[in-house]
Amino acid sequence: MFFRWDWLRPVLTAPIVPTLGPVHPHTLTVDLFEDTLRAAVTDRSFLHYDKDRRWSSEKDETVLSGDVVHQPDHTLIPTLNRRGRGTVKVFAYGHRDSIVDEAAELAVKLAALHDAGKAQVVRPLGPETDSPRGTRIQMKDFTARPCPNPGGPVRPVTDWPTPVQETFAPFATAMATDGLAFLHTQMQAGQCGPVLATAVEDRILGAIGPMEVRPDAIGCLQLMPQYFAVLPEARGQGLGRALWRSAMHWGQSHGAAYQLLQTEVGGPSDRLCQAEGLTSLGFSHTTQA
Repeated sequence: MFFRWDWLRPVLTAPIVPTLGPVHPHTLTVDLFEDTLRAAVTDRSFLHYDKDRRWSSEKDETVLSGDVVHQPDHTLIPTLNRRGRGTVKVFAYGHRDSIVDEAAELAVKLAALHDAGKAQVVRPLGPETDSPRGTRIQMKDFTARPCPNPGGPVRPVTDWPTPVQETFAPFATAMATDGLAFLHTQMQAGQCGPVLATAVEDRILGAIGPMEVRPDAIGCLQLMPQYFAVLPEARGQGLGRALWRSAMHWGQSHGAAYQLLQTEVGGPSDRLCQAEGLTSLGFSHTTQA
């Protein structure tokens, strides 16, 4: 065993695992962290419960296991992402603020060593954090209460008439920064689950998807993260809420026990999730080293 759980567990202020991202607290064990190191040894292989398996046959990000710093009061876990010019991230687990400077120094050193274009520090923070920045980690618990179908102009893209379906392409292009253009390519290739869309006057104005349920590290079914966007000019009409509730109804109807989401603090999706009563599990704050 590489990690001492009595050292690591007290500094896990938020359930974030390198290369995997947010996980349900019930899967947060020393084995999960050990698995990420074992996967790194085989180089670019996926763990069987890795959500990114949906998009690629090869893992982009792996742990630099030989450079992990593991001490009684803090743990630094560096990763290397090979996309583009490359990015080194150092996940800084610990309570003292000076850990960020130590993590930044390690990130810069490893970025130079691996000829990576970026060096970053990822700091997990607890849900009690005052004035948080970055990304909020939220959880929807499908076992807590029913998620009724909200009705309204929401249905799978493929269930809309052909002229409406054809408006998805310009919608996806307009919302490319939210990942919808990428999602559209996956849809065209038939490589993802259904995508829900809302349309008004025969034009798609918002979408959420793909809708997929998969088991987590201990076999519990989770609704996988989706791309979610509504055109700016169509916001404020309740379309985003209808899409969101339709997606939650779909997830519960297909056996999911929960969903984890990452939302930009203060953004539209963040405000929606807060209003919908999701549980905040903490925050992830990324800075350039």
